[in-house]
Amino acid sequence: MKKKKLLVTFSATVISASLLLAGCGGSDDSSSKSSNKSEGSKDSKVTLTFWDENAGPQRTPIWEELIKRFEEENPNIDVEYVGLPKDQAKSKMDTAIAADDLPDVASVQTTWLPEFSARDALLPLDDYYKESELNGKINEGAVEFNKKIVNDKKLYGIPYTQNLDIIWIRPDLFQQNGVKIPETWDEFFTAAKEMTKDGVYGYTIRGGAGGSFHLQRLMYAYSGIKDYVKKDGTSTINDPKHIEFLKKYFALYNKYTPKSDITNGYKEMVAGFDTGVVAMVHHNIGSFGEHSEALEPNQFQAIPLPKSEEGYYEAEGGNTINISIFKSTKNPDAAWKFVEFMNSKESQSYWNEKVGQIPTNSDCLKDEWVQNSQHIKVAFEVYDDSNTVLYEPPFYIPDYRSILDNIVDPGIQAVMSGEKTVEEFLDEWAKAIEDSVAKYRETFKK
Repeated sequence: MKKKKLLVTFSATVISASLLLAGCGGSDDSSSKSSNKSEGSKDSKVTLTFWDENAGPQRTPIWEELIKRFEEENPNIDVEYVGLPKDQAKSKMDTAIAADDLPDVASVQTTWLPEFSARDALLPLDDYYKESELNGKINEGAVEFNKKIVNDKKLYGIPYTQNLDIIWIRPDLFQQNGVKIPETWDEFFTAAKEMTKDGVYGYTIRGGAGGSFHLQRLMYAYSGIKDYVKKDGTSTINDPKHIEFLKKYFALYNKYTPKSDITNGYKEMVAGFDTGVVAMVHHNIGSFGEHSEALEPNQFQAIPLPKSEEGYYEAEGGNTINISIFKSTKNPDAAWKFVEFMNSKESQSYWNEKVGQIPTNSDCLKDEWVQNSQHIKVAFEVYDDSNTVLYEPPFYIPDYRSILDNIVDPGIQAVMSGEKTVEEFLDEWAKAIEDSVAKYRETFKK
């Protein structure tokens, strides 16, 4: 599916014209449902509880500053910030839904929208959005994608940021070693090997929690396969091209990557990169903030995942995060004010500049920081290429995230330790997806 039907719609001409133009923070107490007064009197004080799904020392202060600004603009609304560590956020929200003990608003990943809406936990925002000044400003493709992936086709989250997987490199180390910055997959594998010397590893693999997301994005970027699930319900996860890629990829482990990669998560990978122990790391443009605090501008650079064997960039659709309102809120109008404020030009620009991601509000595109950010330009290069393809994982199946967390993440470690072959791992992954898709289609007769 071509990208212009889905996420960003920034054209190459817009970009050229524009040149003129995860730790722990806050409380993670999941029993902090607000005891609000209902919205009746203008003079009544309303308290909203907001859950951040990726709290930590880098992002928590950003939310706290924006909440402060919101409260100054809306003196009758208080907002209680609750920071959830990224690796616990989904399970805490699951528990809160089961206990009917939810916040008013939250930062919700796009992959969670189908499940949360199917569990009747979220408030549809279609009517609010239709009458809002945001209508027409928030990236239309991202909004439509959010409606497309839920069963009832309603809008359950307003995307405030968009991401893209890339490879961060240490250009200073590449220059010292006279190694070419990779542009193709063959050059990537060569660079990982040639950069491994003098106590530096060429690359790092995410073997710990969250490795599944990294792996599937790399696989599809390499293969160029456009369908995650075919019309007949079979998955392309175990396609021969993916087997080929993973054999090359895991062959890097413990030779051209650290041995600790088998359990390393995001923090460990970033630490290795920022201290110069690792020359390349695959993540996304959202880790710009951490790199910019640890390194000088000439010490880190974003490059796109190489084009597929078919000759085009391929990225994952739905790589956005949203502000959603939970259905149990007693103050939906106040909650919507918060959603609108956080998606305003000023708020989106502030949040995304600090984090290093792409704002979805079109009014932000003329901002100087957008025009001058090297990593944002790389993202535009991919998203604005007319040949770029966005594949769609089956976000709609209720246990999609569970499969990645409980089957794929441990499976990665099993392959790295030699307990499973690449073929066994991918077959198990594909079967789990296919079984779940079959149940979903039977349930909804699709």
